[in-house]
Amino acid sequence: MRTLIVVLLGLLAAGLAWYQGWRPPDAWNPWAVLDVAQPPNVLTPYKLSRLRDDPQLCTQALATSSLRQRKQADSPASARCPLTNVLRVEGGQARLSSSFLASCPLAVAYALFEQHGLQPAAQRAFGQRVAQVDHLGSFACRNVYNRQQGALSQHATANALDISGFRLADGQRIVLAKDWQGQGAKAAFLRDVHKAACESFNTVLGPDYNAAHHNHFHLDMGRWQVCR
Repeated sequence: MRTLIVVLLGLLAAGLAWYQGWRPPDAWNPWAVLDVAQPPNVLTPYKLSRLRDDPQLCTQALATSSLRQRKQADSPASARCPLTNVLRVEGGQARLSSSFLASCPLAVAYALFEQHGLQPAAQRAFGQRVAQVDHLGSFACRNVYNRQQGALSQHATANALDISGFRLADGQRIVLAKDWQGQGAKAAFLRDVHKAACESFNTVLGPDYNAAHHNHFHLDMGRWQVCR
């Protein structure tokens, strides 16, 4: 709620400034294209939300990133979990254990996270880059926690990604299932990454949230901002 209030106040201030003839820097201009080269700020969630239903704006935002991706055709509207404005992400600064489907907001948030969160965290902790991101998938046409009844998961719209670990340039593996606990460098790195992810994604759930997330970070672009 506090973040929403800050964003609304920012939009109001920007609107008044615009009316008076002043143009804010693009990073602080709510109507400017989201530039992945710029670190996330309080306007980032709003800018990411604009990408959901605007393929042209999505293309412009992706052009500012190093993400390798391919546009996917929309699925039929009659599908149980129809997909629109989705991409197949094939890699970025780090390779992926496999490509994944992503809504445009998720893809751009991942690019922000990798550039401003993940890779800097690896340099701080180990003095080297992350060479591979291991994940458990993104799109799955299912309800939350695979329940028979209830709301559809963010995975049902390719709006969520589950990351299970990382591989460094020297070959070291960091696995959430075994390295989250403890006091060593790997545990500290994972906590740094978790914190950084909250700057780019709307919802971040890790092993401390519940047993269902003991082996991965759940990252999504749903309506709620949660960092647990």
